[in-house]
Amino acid sequence: MAMESAEIERLIKAAFPDAKVEISDLAGDGDHYAATVISEAFRGKSRVQQHQMVYAALQGNMGGALHALALTTNVPH
Repeated sequence: MAMESAEIERLIKAAFPDAKVEISDLAGDGDHYAATVISEAFRGKSRVQQHQMVYAALQGNMGGALHALALTTNVPH
């Protein structure tokens, strides 16, 4: 079962309340998304650590309900 973009955003915002989150459905199938997440929580973390934090926020949905997520993370400027 596919995930709605609103659910992806809700999970990320629950973990990172200050985050600016943008979600795009890349294929129109509810399985392939791109997400940009900007949060102060990422400051001082490597890109890999930032991505791991977002995957953890998705509570095990990666690879299941959420097939593919092209992820961009950053800290606020």
